[in-house]
Amino acid sequence: MSQNPIAETVASLMPRAKQELTELVAFQSVADWAQFPKSESEGAANWVAQALRVEGFQDVALLDTPDGTQSVYGFLPGPEGAPTVLLYAHYDVQPPLDDAAWVSPAFELTEREGRWYGRGAADCKGGFVMHLLALRALKANGGVPVSVKVIVEGSEEQGTGGLQQYAEAHPELLAADTVVIGDAGNFRLGLPTVTATLRGMTLIKVKIDTLGGNLHSGMFGGAAPDALAALIRLLDSLRAADGSTTVDGLASDGVWEGLQYPEADFRADARVLDGVGLIGEGTIADRLWARPAVTVLGIDCPPVVGATPSVHASAGALISLRVPPGVDTTEAIKLLEAHLVAHTPWQARLELEVVGQGQPFQADTASPAYASMAAAMAVAYPGEEMQVAGMGGSIPLCNTLTELYPEAEMLLIGLSEPEAQIHAVNESVSPQELERLAVAEALFLVNYAQSKRG
Repeated sequence: MSQNPIAETVASLMPRAKQELTELVAFQSVADWAQFPKSESEGAANWVAQALRVEGFQDVALLDTPDGTQSVYGFLPGPEGAPTVLLYAHYDVQPPLDDAAWVSPAFELTEREGRWYGRGAADCKGGFVMHLLALRALKANGGVPVSVKVIVEGSEEQGTGGLQQYAEAHPELLAADTVVIGDAGNFRLGLPTVTATLRGMTLIKVKIDTLGGNLHSGMFGGAAPDALAALIRLLDSLRAADGSTTVDGLASDGVWEGLQYPEADFRADARVLDGVGLIGEGTIADRLWARPAVTVLGIDCPPVVGATPSVHASAGALISLRVPPGVDTTEAIKLLEAHLVAHTPWQARLELEVVGQGQPFQADTASPAYASMAAAMAVAYPGEEMQVAGMGGSIPLCNTLTELYPEAEMLLIGLSEPEAQIHAVNESVSPQELERLAVAEALFLVNYAQSKRG
């Protein structure tokens, strides 16, 4: 990275950033009280609030959102007449999954082979540290040229919508001229990227009942309707033979016209085993960013260990449906529910419960903020041009902010490049990427303030 005062300042702040990320990763802030104590999330929220106070933020508050979690808010006033920029991150994380599969403990930031490992290191505690680095660099080099609002969510990974509901009830709170969402990532390590589209999502619990209780499979199997078998048939109806998602009435032929994702790169990023085929058809970008995707997240049924020779009376599953831009999630849910009802075999009793949802998102890439970010990234990543990509994941708050502030520009950047392996075991962040993106964000704020002055 060619040095300039901001880049030099960020580089000098990296040891402090590592220590702060170590402290923040140590909180087991999974916003599911059945798995982790609520006190862990409260501790992370208080840590974030104190960090904002130290940086001179005003009106720092722990917002009690309707889903029972807390989001952290703060305001840093800028020069008179300067635009306002909202910076977003979230401190809640996914559960570690398999503790034994982590090379180092999930909640202990550990440096290994040039990367920092720990749950939330990239998604998205590192995103909050990125914001801090950018602001500190600006303060050390003439001051922050814009007014800054920071909002750090406490339940983004759960999809329970607490912050969205709070924002809708307090529409003035997060109003800004532009929004920088620090929860996306570069398409490739070292390739500066803004994310222009997000798929929406829904989570639906499925329960099938067929009998008053389990039965002996020798005495009743062959005639008694097996709830687990019915569930397997139902779930299989959601995929075509090639693995494409098939929900009756839901279009699955979208095309992505922008940056493409080479299949060999995808296979490596996804760690697809040798000889195993990919699912679906069309380009990888089509499948990830422009089409729906169903995933069975979990099944309630007896484990193999301890299983008995029984015809099962009940079985359940949790299904995720990713919804492409241009499709209304509410309509997609109706189609999915109708599909599940229509494809339930043997007149089995079916119960459905929607437990989470979010709309897809599409940004205006022709906005002035994109030009400011492109110029900033060209400095932070010498020799590289900013790319515009999609992302298969969901950030429901994006649509809420778009609806509340239709004139606001929105950019999505972040630390979740493929090597970060977010949501998987051994999540990590590249400290070089953290450094470069902090520089890019700081330079963006300078460029954006200048563009607004005319």
